[in-house]
Amino acid sequence: MPSKRIGILTGGGDVPGLNSVIKEVTYRGSESNSEVVGVRRGWEGLTHVNLDDPASKARYILPLTRENTRTIDRTGGTFLHSSRTNPAKMKSVPDFLQGREFPKQEVTKKGVTNTVFDVSSQVLSNLQRLNIDCLIAIGGDDTLSYAAQLDKLGFPVVAVPKTMDNDVRNTEYCIGFSTAITRATDAINRQRTTVGSHERIGIFRVFGRDAGYTALYTAYVTSIRCVIPEYKVKLEKLIELLVNDKHNNPSNYTLVVLSEGAQWEGYEVKEYGEPDAFGHRKKFNVAEALSDEIQSRAKEETVVSDLTYDLRSGAPDFVDKLVASTFGTMALDYVLSGKSGKMAALVEGKYEMVDIPDPKLGPRKVDVANMYNTERYRPNYSNKTGLPIFLTRAS
Repeated sequence: MPSKRIGILTGGGDVPGLNSVIKEVTYRGSESNSEVVGVRRGWEGLTHVNLDDPASKARYILPLTRENTRTIDRTGGTFLHSSRTNPAKMKSVPDFLQGREFPKQEVTKKGVTNTVFDVSSQVLSNLQRLNIDCLIAIGGDDTLSYAAQLDKLGFPVVAVPKTMDNDVRNTEYCIGFSTAITRATDAINRQRTTVGSHERIGIFRVFGRDAGYTALYTAYVTSIRCVIPEYKVKLEKLIELLVNDKHNNPSNYTLVVLSEGAQWEGYEVKEYGEPDAFGHRKKFNVAEALSDEIQSRAKEETVVSDLTYDLRSGAPDFVDKLVASTFGTMALDYVLSGKSGKMAALVEGKYEMVDIPDPKLGPRKVDVANMYNTERYRPNYSNKTGLPIFLTRAS
């Protein structure tokens, strides 16, 4: 008999490093006589799997072994695949569950009301039928918000934070962040030749719906201006700074990077498409909006580059492989010790197990007062002595 039967899933957007967590848990689990069961497609795997249907079970449940995970850490993405599913707020119930009664509520967001169903009872039933002793959930704010709910329902859960936005509370670092900002830095530095050759203003957009860490840290190491969701800049001042930067550059060009959720005073964020399972709609490209304003007001030519999905693709860098492998080890150690209800994290630059964030608090935000120069629309480079390596503390 195995000492433990451990479930593991990845939810939300993919990032480089996820496979390192999966492999570490599987390899170390096998050494401790534990079985590791992969749940495919995130929380959807526990809401849509019909365990009485062999085809459905084969689609959503994947036993993990040293053999089938041997090489997965060499690539990005997630071996277990992913989805944006919230079992507590599902717009519809899977076909095979039609006729079953589930708690429901009316949810109104931005004037649109939908009926949603809480199928947590089915999630718990499936975990019990699969004989899972503890579930390791790897994800960002949205995925971990349901992990916190499952923990409150009494099922053992251990969390691992991942998101290139680096905005999960209670940790200074999330898997995927280092690779994202490394790729953003490389892309911006490559594109300097094109922007400079045509003497334009280069405008780059990166992910960051609610938090500006990716844009801020990219700007930090490329020495360019940035606009983040936490602070609304003045448009005229931003354009003036960029035009002055351009004219003061011997090559007559300049660059700026914006989070997808960046705003300026008077700018109304525009969204499109159906909300996902956590109520998020896609945002129109704020970089294109800024480009239009610059061309209209300053009569300067621009180049717009959307770096978003490219930053989450491909293999992880060293930092993400190191942190992901360590988080996986920490999560497994915690499970094997018979504990649950915590998240692997970096706090004050040290690895710790901390509380799974309270979903009501929302994402972690940039500390504008200490990290963003609101006069120059740049990162704040001063007063870093004594800070952890990523220049911010868990909150």
